[in-house]
This record gives sequence, C-alpha cells and structure tokens, in this order.
Amino acid sequence: MHVFQVGAGSGGIVVLDLVARDPRVTRVTLVEPDVYQAHNVHRHLFGPAAVGRPKAELAAEWVRERRPDVAVETLTADLTDPARADTFARLAAECDVGVCAVDNEPAKYAFDALMRAAKKPWTLGEVLSGGIGGWVHRSAPGGPCYGCVASHLQRTVAEQPAGPAPDYSAPGGPVAETTVPASKASIGVIASLHAVVTLDLLASRERKRPEWVGPPVADAPGSPGRGNDFTSLLFTLAAVPGVFDGAFRPYRLKLDRSPGCLVCSAPGPAAGEDLDVAVDQALARLGGH
Repeated sequence: MHVFQVGAGSGGIVVLDLVARDPRVTRVTLVEPDVYQAHNVHRHLFGPAAVGRPKAELAAEWVRERRPDVAVETLTADLTDPARADTFARLAAECDVGVCAVDNEPAKYAFDALMRAAKKPWTLGEVLSGGIGGWVHRSAPGGPCYGCVASHLQRTVAEQPAGPAPDYSAPGGPVAETTVPASKASIGVIASLHAVVTLDLLASRERKRPEWVGPPVADAPGSPGRGNDFTSLLFTLAAVPGVFDGAFRPYRLKLDRSPGCLVCSAPGPAAGEDLDVAVDQALARLGGH
C-alpha cells in the first residue's frame, strides 16, 4: 500500500516510523519543506549532527534503514505551493491512505482538498498546546471535510469535556496551561495514537470495508475492530480545570458534513483562488488561528 504523508516534525516522524514498519506498506511519499534546526533536537528522533539537513531527507534515511524494501519518495516542498499542485494531485490519486502531520491550518485545508478530490481516506493528528492531550481525526470520502470538523470544535463543546474549548492549533489560548510547548512524551503519545488509527484505516482499506466508501460506521458485532464510529478522537493527557476533568480519557465525536461549511458545501473540489478564499474565510470563522 502507498502512504502519502505531509509533515515530518516531532510528531510526524513518529507516525511515519510506526506506519512504515507495517508490512502492508510498500511505498511512502513524504512532503516536508523544513530544514532540521537546533531547537528541534530535544523533541525529535534525530541528533545534533542532523542540524542543517532537510527533514524530508532525514526521514527517508530513517525509513530506509528500517524498511529497505519500501520505496520512499520525498519532496522538499510546501504543500500550498501552486507550482506543485499537479504533482500533489497525482500523489493523492496514487495513494491508498493519506497522513497529515502538519501544524499550520493552510496546509491542513490544502491536504483535505487534495484527498477529497482524489476520494481517498486520510488521518490528521493534532497535539493540544501544552501537551494536555490531542486529537486524531479520520476523513473518509463523502464524509465531513476538515473545515466541518474544525468549525464544529471551535463552535461547540457538545460531546466534549465541560468548559471552553482549548486552543489546539497554537499556543496563546485562554487557558494558561495551553500556552507552553508540549513535551516529547506528550507528542509521542498522540502521534502513536495517530499511527494506530492510520494502521486501522489501512486494514480497513485492505479488507475493503464499507466505512471508507462513505462516512465511518460502527464495526460489525463480534468483529476485531476498534469501534470505528467516530470522526474525531480526543485523548486527554492531563487534568486541566475548566477544560478536562481528568487525564487519560478518550472522547469520540461522530460528525456529519455541515450544510453551511465554507470549504466543502460548494459542488466540486476547491482549487486555486477559490481554495485561498475558502481557507481565509474558514480561518476567520475559527477566530484567526
């Protein structure tokens, strides 16, 4: 199977490492524009000697050392670069599963548009600022887009822990505990959960189960699945007054497409200026994150 991943930061490399070890994976394509910096060392898998090298190159070497039989292709490029749009669209069409491990909103919307246009399932992991927990989202063809999910999480606390929704996209939120960087341990937990959900998706694709034809549905009674009746899974890692009552608790949300979604309500995939406008409007609706 072909895995198309964007992002190889401190969380993305953990996801890539765990997913690429699965024997079902025979091809990996990674898009990562950044260069490894000194401040990355304390939360990444690579050591100080790797500083100054492209993260995509380092990640490819890591995978090849552990799975020399896997075909690895890397692009040191920005996913939102319009000059690479045709290449990214081709990769989305060729892959079996997408993995989004980036921490900026425009790239998440761009990846969502690519995967929806290709009608391919994909996963997204997000560590809450401060490492107090994290989200893992699953997107199936025909299901809610990232705009639907992000808008819901910002607008409501229904089916979530009581209190204000934490700022999961960047530090600086209203809760003091969410303004500090996440630890490597917290990132590793959520990234590992992201990998588990992705591997479960790979298994679903291999068995051609019906939940990846449309929105996720529950596992059949007696099946070995993990309860695939969620769109977004929140896992808490700390008790935060007014946000999370306790640590190490899972919360599942099953969302439908939003009729008023600014991203996917219009017929056909967004592209070019239309995508730029949709992203700007969605970010404004989410409070400017």
